[in-house]
This record gives sequence, C-alpha cells and structure tokens, in this order.
Amino acid sequence: MKRRKNNQQDSDNVKFYNESFPTFLYYKKIGEQRNLLSKIPINLEKIAKEDLDKEILRSAIIAELDAVNLYEQMAALAENNHLKLVLLDIAKEEKTHVGEFQALLLMTDKQQEKELVKGKKEIEELTK
Repeated sequence: MKRRKNNQQDSDNVKFYNESFPTFLYYKKIGEQRNLLSKIPINLEKIAKEDLDKEILRSAIIAELDAVNLYEQMAALAENNHLKLVLLDIAKEEKTHVGEFQALLLMTDKQQEKELVKGKKEIEELTK
C-alpha cells in the first residue's frame, strides 16, 4: 500500500513509503509528468568524439541500474505475488544488461578495467 509518510514532500521530489518494506520510492516531478529514473549526468553532445562510446556505455549502465532499483522497489510494494515474481524476474534481466554494458565498457576503457581490478583487490584485503 503506497502512501505519503507524514505528508513529506518538497517542490522537486515526492517520497512514497511502504511500512512493510522500509524503502522509499522517489520520483522527480516534472510539470505534470513524473520521472522515476535518473537523469543522464552529462550532455553527450559536449563529449569528445573519442570518448563518446564510453560515455554512452556509462549512461546505459546508469539506466539499467535505475531499472533494477525501480523493479525491485515496485516488487517490494506490490501485494500480488505474481506481480512481485514478474518484477523481480525483470530486475534480474536488467542486471544481465548491466553486465553486458560493463563488459563492453571494460573492452573500450582499459583504465576502467585496471581500476575495477584494483578496487576488487582493495575490498578483498579489507574483508579478510
């Protein structure tokens, strides 16, 4: 059941809260339209041609992660078990898409690949 908690609202964001699953579903109000997804953080028209594919891939990853979050949050809010199962299945597919875009990004951005390996090693050391 969706409801506004304590009528929390500001001019840009509306928060919905489900008491049985403490996750907020945020969306930006854009006029009368509501956008549940992130805004691409950069203007792709201003990117150097040699960096364009990498930035497109990063934007695609952001969009897929937004989709994962959206479907998982909606599944948490849904009361119908069939709907929950479908939403979680779609979220899983979006995670595959993240992996596909990340694989392409790592093929085109060797620095990203090195930093990913470095980050993984740092976490392994910290969590020993």
